Amino acid sequence: MKFELGDTMLFDRNIDPCCAYCRHGTDLGCGIVACIKRGIMTGIGSCGAFRYEPTKRVPEVMPTLKTAGLSKEDFLL
Repeated sequence: MKFELGDTMLFDRNIDPCCAYCRHGTDLGCGIVACIKRGIMTGIGSCGAFRYEPTKRVPEVMPTLKTAGLSKEDFLL
């Protein structure tokens, strides 16, 4: 099998195909992607030509820890 950049999932192998992080797509903003294979697509769409491009994926923002109302004793074992 020939290895090509973008064919391997680096972090989570269960990522659903999405035009927003496909090698063939270019983000136009507002959730619209210009695909060289399928034309104008929504960012959440996908097709059989999907090739994962890890540099286009934006990680989810981690929620902040709400420490208001907690004391130092709450963190002791």
